[in-house]
Amino acid sequence: MGGGCMMGCTSTTVIDPPRGAAFADPPTLPNLSMTPGVVEVNLEAKIAPVNVNGTTANLQTYNGFFPGPTIKVKKGDILKVHFKNSLPYTGVNDMGMPRDMTNLHTHGLHVSPAGNADNVLVHFPSGETFDYEYDLSLHRGGNLNFYHPHVHGNVAEQVWAGQAGALEVADEGTALSGYETHILVLKDITLSGGAPEAHTSADFMNGKEGDTMLVNGQVNPVLAMRPGQVQRWKIVNASNARFYKLSLGSHSLRVVGTDGGLLDKPYTQSTVLLSPGERVDVLVKASSTKGYYKLQALPYNRGAGDSANQQITLMTVNVTGSSLSQNLPAMVDPSATRLNVPANAVTRQITLSMGMGMMGGGSASINGIAFSDTEAYTIVSGRETYEVWEIYNHSMMDHPFHQHVNPAQVISISGGDSAYKSLYTTTPAWKDTVIVPAMGSVKLLVPVKDYGGTTVFHCHILEHEDMGMMGLWDIQ
Repeated sequence: MGGGCMMGCTSTTVIDPPRGAAFADPPTLPNLSMTPGVVEVNLEAKIAPVNVNGTTANLQTYNGFFPGPTIKVKKGDILKVHFKNSLPYTGVNDMGMPRDMTNLHTHGLHVSPAGNADNVLVHFPSGETFDYEYDLSLHRGGNLNFYHPHVHGNVAEQVWAGQAGALEVADEGTALSGYETHILVLKDITLSGGAPEAHTSADFMNGKEGDTMLVNGQVNPVLAMRPGQVQRWKIVNASNARFYKLSLGSHSLRVVGTDGGLLDKPYTQSTVLLSPGERVDVLVKASSTKGYYKLQALPYNRGAGDSANQQITLMTVNVTGSSLSQNLPAMVDPSATRLNVPANAVTRQITLSMGMGMMGGGSASINGIAFSDTEAYTIVSGRETYEVWEIYNHSMMDHPFHQHVNPAQVISISGGDSAYKSLYTTTPAWKDTVIVPAMGSVKLLVPVKDYGGTTVFHCHILEHEDMGMMGLWDIQ
C-alpha cells in the first residue's frame, strides 16, 4: 500500500531539515465586534502566494495565510463568521464536484448542526458570501479545535491545498493560565509547478501524505525556552492523512487536554500519537541543561504512506538564557471525570470498509454504504440520551473516526498503539476523533446532548471521507 512499511520493517528514513527561522504562532483573526461576548470575524477562502520553505506557491488559503489565522473565543461567546468564497472556478474534480464549491466546518465545537451554525450540508460556489453564527454557551471551555471546508467530494483537495486553521476556546481561571502558550498547526504538503501537487487514484486509496512537513507553515522552526521553564503547547494535526507520533528529545510530554477539553491532571507520556483531526494540549518543562532538542514525528505504520518509515524533525527547541523555576500543576480540572455507561444506553455497530477497483481506483463505505447525495448509512438518535458506538475497522489501514457536534469518551480500543490506548481508555478525556486501528475496533460512550439536526460522522483521512466513508447522524 503506497510505500508503507509493513510488519517486520525496521529501516527508518531520517528527515532532519536545517534549523529554520524563529518559531511563530499563527496570526489571530481580529475581532470586529465592540459588543462583550461577541466575536465577529471576516474569513475569505482565496488563492494566494505563500512562501513554503523558500518556494513561492499559490495555495488555497484563508485570508491569504497558511495555515489560516487562528480564531479565538471563550465559552459563552457568540461567534459570527462573515464568510466569503473567492476560490476561482477551475472545473470539476475527479469526485465530480466543482472545485470552487466550499463551506466551513468548526471541527470540535459543541454547537448546533442546523441553520447557519455548523451545518456542513450547505455549501456555495465562487463569489457567494454566507454569515455563520455559533452559540458557544454549551461548549466546554479549554480546548483547541480547527476549521476547514466540508463539501463532500472537495474536502481532501481543499484541505491539502491549504484550507485549515486553528480555533481556540480559552480556559479561564485554571492552573494553566500562567504558562507561556503556543499553538502548533501540523501540516504537510507537496508542491508541483508552484501549486499543491494533484491527487492520484492511489492518493485517495492510501490518503495523501506530503514531502514537506510544517509547523505553522514553517520547516523546523526554532522555539526558545529557558532552562526550567514550563510551556503549554496546543497542537492540532491538520494534515489529510499523515499521523504524527510526537517525541521531544530528553523531555516528557505531559498531556493536560484532549479534543474536547481539559483533563483532571497532567499525564506524562514519552510519545503522543495524533491522527488527522486530533488535538492535544501538553505541558513541556525544559531541561536544566542548555542546548537544542528535537520535536520529532517517529515512524508510525498506519497501513499506508511513507510516514511508516520516516523519522521527521518538526521543530527544534532551543533551551537557552537564564534559568526559571516553574512547577508543573498537580491538578488541572478537578471536575473532569470518566462517565459510567448508563444501563439504558443504546448500542450501535459501525463498520468501516475499503475496497480496490479493477482500474486502480477504490471505494470506501460505512456499513456497506458509500456516502453520496442520494444514499448514506444513517443513525437516528434521540436527544438527551447516551449511546455506545462499537466501531469496527475491516481494512488494513488505521481510520481516524470523527463524529460532529458531540464529543465522546473512549471505553475500549482493540489493537493499535499501546500508549494511545492506555491514555484514552483510562483518563477522563473527551474525544471527537479516535483512531480505529487496522483490523481492530473502538467502543465509544456518546452523549447525545443539547442539539437536534442532521450532521455526519466519517473517517478523517480526508480522501476516505470523499470516497464515501461517511454517514449521516439524524438527531431528533
